[in-house]
Amino acid sequence: MSCPSREDLIRALPYARRYARALTGSQSTGDHLVEQSLRDVGESALTDEDLRLRLYREVTARFNAAQIDAGIGAELRPVQRQLLLLTALEELGVTDAAAIVGLTPAAAATELADARERVRDTAAADVLIIEDEPIIAMDIEELVRNCGHRVVGVAASETEAVTLAERHRPGLILADINLGAGGDGTSAVARIVRNHQVPVIFVTAYPERLLTGTVVEPAFVITKPFEPMMLAIATYQAVTGGLRLP
Repeated sequence: MSCPSREDLIRALPYARRYARALTGSQSTGDHLVEQSLRDVGESALTDEDLRLRLYREVTARFNAAQIDAGIGAELRPVQRQLLLLTALEELGVTDAAAIVGLTPAAAATELADARERVRDTAAADVLIIEDEPIIAMDIEELVRNCGHRVVGVAASETEAVTLAERHRPGLILADINLGAGGDGTSAVARIVRNHQVPVIFVTAYPERLLTGTVVEPAFVITKPFEPMMLAIATYQAVTGGLRLP
């Protein structure tokens, strides 16, 4: 067997970074876990899928070895968070997710069912949506409300987003990247967080372009189109702050 090629790693890294960042609640901590995990990726990973699974497994193992109970988001145990992220955010099947966290498929299915119920019962947040397409904005607003959150504003431009954030001080921002003529979602968020520290979930059809690890990037990224449960899990992770490493 041969080592993974540079091209294989480039294709797999954004997804490992997305998982690790969401799990830890931090770009820097998540990327550090991925960097450490790369050292342990040996000759067993030969395809894109195999390499991604191996990286998920290494990230999970390192997280479990280093984590502390910070009392944040205690509604879910770490294994439940991991299973939710692997199945909803990374779109793995239960069998693959179970193998990554070290459970049987049946045990993983039980944990997932319990975790989904717990996520549905979590506390609500005040959400600002930044999206320039009216129909998409309406769909996202409905999904956010169905997740139990309150929508305090919908901004179609960078300027409007900053104004609404100053007025409502949201507890969570859900932002599109490309606002067309209205500017850039990342720029809007950068301006907002200068004066108001708030968790942000970015929505993009091309997550690999946003997860290079070379600049300051979001900890939470979901891919268009997304399912209600994916949004529910992402908002839970963002609002609770993930589980930090010491």
